[in-house]
Amino acid sequence: MRVVVDRDRCEGNAFCVRIAPEVFQLDEDEYATVIADPVPTGQEALAEQAIADCPRAALSRKD
Repeated sequence: MRVVVDRDRCEGNAFCVRIAPEVFQLDEDEYATVIADPVPTGQEALAEQAIADCPRAALSRKD
């Protein structure tokens, strides 16, 4: 699975980083970035949770 960040929607709330720190990090501009592409098998459930919990719906799954 792959995850995409919509930078136009991301506010840098870091929910995704707290949920799945092995998949996401904030860049120098405080926007979420994907650091594991594709998402490792053991991290997929956490990535899905991060997608669901993003308050700005800035994350989406890309198969």
